[in-house]
Amino acid sequence: MAFELQFFGATERVTGSLYLLRAGNARVLLECGLVQGGADEEAQNREPFPFDPPDIDAVVVSHSHIDHSGRVPLLVRQGYTGPVYTHAASKALCDIMLPDSGYLNEKEAEWENRKRARKGQGRITPLYTRADAEASIDQFRGLDYETPTRIAPGLTLTLFDAGHILGASIVRLEFEDGNDKRTLVFSGDIGYRDAPLMDPTTRLGHADAVLMESTYGDRDHRPITETIAELTEVFESARAAQGNILIPAFTVGRTQDLLYLMAEHFDEWNLGKWKIFLDSPMGISATKVYSQYRHLFAARLFEPKSDYPDLPNLIATRTAEESMTINEIETGAIVIAGSGMCTGGRILHHLKNNIWRPQCHLVIVGYQAIGTPGRRLVDGADEIRLWGDAYRVRAQTHTIGGLSAHADQSDLLDWYRSFADRPPVYLVHGEERGQRPLLERLKTDLGAPAGIAKYGQKITI
Repeated sequence: MAFELQFFGATERVTGSLYLLRAGNARVLLECGLVQGGADEEAQNREPFPFDPPDIDAVVVSHSHIDHSGRVPLLVRQGYTGPVYTHAASKALCDIMLPDSGYLNEKEAEWENRKRARKGQGRITPLYTRADAEASIDQFRGLDYETPTRIAPGLTLTLFDAGHILGASIVRLEFEDGNDKRTLVFSGDIGYRDAPLMDPTTRLGHADAVLMESTYGDRDHRPITETIAELTEVFESARAAQGNILIPAFTVGRTQDLLYLMAEHFDEWNLGKWKIFLDSPMGISATKVYSQYRHLFAARLFEPKSDYPDLPNLIATRTAEESMTINEIETGAIVIAGSGMCTGGRILHHLKNNIWRPQCHLVIVGYQAIGTPGRRLVDGADEIRLWGDAYRVRAQTHTIGGLSAHADQSDLLDWYRSFADRPPVYLVHGEERGQRPLLERLKTDLGAPAGIAKYGQKITI
C-alpha cells in the first residue's frame, strides 16, 4: 500500500511547514509555509521546492499563519494548478494575509535593490508579488469542520477544530486501497487549554501515524490567572512611569486575544486612562473576519452586529499617516502592531521611537523564532538595529508566555494520550530545546514510539 510521507519543512525548527504525501498515484502537499527568521533562514524560501510543483495533485493547509500557508503563491507561480484545501475561515484570512505577504516581498526587494544599486550589484525579484498571491486565492477551497472530503482517489480529508486560531485545523487523511485503510493525523498547531477565545482542541481516537507540533514541548505555560495578574502589573507600572506600551502581535490570533482580554478586564486594568491603538491594517481586517465567524468560538468578543470589540477607546489606524501620529504621543498609548516577531511592519517604527526610553514598556506575547529581532529582545539584547541604525534598549521588556496560542507540554501529552494503541508520533514544528524533553515524556510516560522528524526523512504509514 503506497501511503508515504516525506518531511521537507519545520523539521527541528518552528517555521516553513512542508510535507509531501504519496497516496497511491496521488501526490499531496501538506502545508506550504514560509521559513521565517533572520536573513539566512529567509533566504531558504528562494531555494527550489524539493519536487516539481506541477506534479502535485492537491494541497492541504492547516491554518492561515504564514509559516503554514505563505509559500502557496510561490507554488502556484511555479506551475501548481490544483486545489488548496483549508477551513473556510482560514481561506477568508488567507485572502487578507497572502496579498499582504506579497506586498511585503515587493517592498523588501525594492529596499534590497536600492542597496545593490549603490554597490553595483544586480537586481533581485520579489519572492512573489501581491498579484501572485491574489491569483493563488482562486485555487483555495474552504471546508467546514468534520466534513469528510475526497481530495484524490482513495484519499479523504477531514478537518477538526485545533483550538489555535480562527479556522485552525487538525488534519485527518484516510487512504483506502482495496481492503486496506490507513489514517494519518497531523495536529497542525494545537491551541492552549487556557486560550481566551478559542474552543477546546478536538481529541481523536485513532491514527496509524501522528505528526505533532512541539513548539513548547519543554515547558508548561503559566495559568491564565497568573497572566492576568502579570498584565495588571505591567499596565500599573507603565502608567506610573508615564510611558507607552508596545505590543508586537501576530495579526491573526494574538491580536484578537488581546482585544478580548482588554474588553473583559477594562476596569481592572484602568484602560479608560489609555488610548488603545490597533495599528495594523491586516489586524483590522482579520478582526472583521473573526466577527464574521464568531460562531466558531464561544467567548464573547463582539457586540451584536459589530465588527470590533467593546472597547470605547480603541482607535483603528489603517493609513500610514494615522500610524505616524501615534509617534507624537509620549505617554498613555497602548500600541498593538505587527509583526509579531518584530521582523517588519509598523512595530519597527514604534520601536524606533520608544525602545530607548526607560519609561516605556515592551510586551512580548508570542513565540519569537531564532534570528528574529523579537528573539534578540527576549534574550536581553542591549541594542537593536533598525534600518541600519543602532538603538539602545532601555524600555522594560516583559515576556507573557501565558498568552501563547500554542499548546504547552501538558496539552501536547494530553492530546496524544487520546489515541488508542499509541501510534507512532513524529515531532515537527519545534526547536531541539522543545522537542527533546517532549520526546522523553512521550516515551517514558506514555510508552509512545516517538521520534523527531528529520529533513528529507520518509515514513511509510
